[in-house]
Amino acid sequence: MGRIRLLVLDVDGTMTDGKFYVDGSVGEFKRFDARDGMGIALLRKAGIRTAFISGRRSAATEARARELGVDLLFNGVGEKLPVLEGLLAELGIPADEVAYMGDDVNDVDCLRAVGLSFAPSDAVREAKAAAWTVTSARGGEGAVREAAELILMLNRTAEAP
Repeated sequence: MGRIRLLVLDVDGTMTDGKFYVDGSVGEFKRFDARDGMGIALLRKAGIRTAFISGRRSAATEARARELGVDLLFNGVGEKLPVLEGLLAELGIPADEVAYMGDDVNDVDCLRAVGLSFAPSDAVREAKAAAWTVTSARGGEGAVREAAELILMLNRTAEAP
C-alpha cells in the first residue's frame, strides 16, 4: 500500500445510517454526522482528495458533497467498480494509493480493488469480510471519521524517514 491520495466513499450506510425519510412531496431527508464531515475536512487539509460513489441518486447527497467540498460525486450509480476504475484512470492514481469505504454487497468489488478499505461496524457480512478493517463506529455515526484518522496516521508513518 502506498501513501493514500484519494478516499472514495459509498454514501447510504457509510456517510449516513442507511435510513432516509421520504415524505411523498418534497423529497427525502438524510442524516449526516458532523464528525464524518470533519474527517473529510481533515483529509482535504492534508491534500487527500475525496469522492462519493452512491448507488442512489439523491439531492441530499449532492448537497452534502457540495457542503463538504467533495472533489467528485457519482450519484445514482448502478455498477460502482467500473466508475471507480474509470476515476483512477482519469486521475492517474494507482489503486494502492486509494482507500474505499462501503457497507453493502454492491461495495465488495470496490473494497477489494483498492489498497486500503473500510467497512462500518454495522456493514453486511460480505462487506466486512472484503474490507481491510472494520471500524468500531457504525455508518453515519463517525465511521468515516475513524477511517480518515487511520488514513492520516498511516500516511504520516509512510512519510517518516
